[in-house]
Amino acid sequence: MGQRSAGAAKGASGRPRDRQIDQSVIETTLAILDAEGYAGVSFEAVARRAGTSRPAVYRRWSTRAALVLAAVGERLDIPDPPDTGCTLCDIGESFDLFLASYRTIRPESLSALYAECATDPDLRASYLETIIEPTRTAVGIAVDRAIARGDLRPDSNREVLLDLVGSLVHYRSMFSPDHLSDDDAWSAVETLLRGAARDYPALLAHSEELERQHLDASHGQHHHPH
Repeated sequence: MGQRSAGAAKGASGRPRDRQIDQSVIETTLAILDAEGYAGVSFEAVARRAGTSRPAVYRRWSTRAALVLAAVGERLDIPDPPDTGCTLCDIGESFDLFLASYRTIRPESLSALYAECATDPDLRASYLETIIEPTRTAVGIAVDRAIARGDLRPDSNREVLLDLVGSLVHYRSMFSPDHLSDDDAWSAVETLLRGAARDYPALLAHSEELERQHLDASHGQHHHPH
């Protein structure tokens, strides 16, 4: 479910795009983000390291923020949520997958990128589409499945649940030096589901039973009778 920033790249009028330059620029931008953070990214630095020209970069992305959005969108690969039939397992494992994705980007880079996008309507829309919406969409799938199974109360406010999940991940991704720990993520999932579930103890029991089955199966695969 990885997603690129919509409208971030623009091709030169009347000429086909050189995809090798595109990829080289994206990879170089990510390398600079990893090493130096957002402040280290400039058209000059990217062009020099990518072996191309500043005008070639500018023809594709007219601002630094648009370039970084495209690069981050390439790296963030938000997967579809698992579908095991266990609401607590699926939403909890989805959290783990999302966190693994966001941990590939330095928190200060995400916060600096948002600060630059916030005052421009087009960039802000691209930021939301690239950084925020993929997680909301994936969590929405898991929440809809849970509602359909009757695991969540029918009066649960779907949009508020998605906002709570998304805001926690993104806030900690932008402003916490260590992102969000796995333990904190599971605690958040449990807190949310205690409020939204029809029968939270039943969800917890189902999750624990599946975990026991998984452990038993793992032990069975590694058991070699003499």
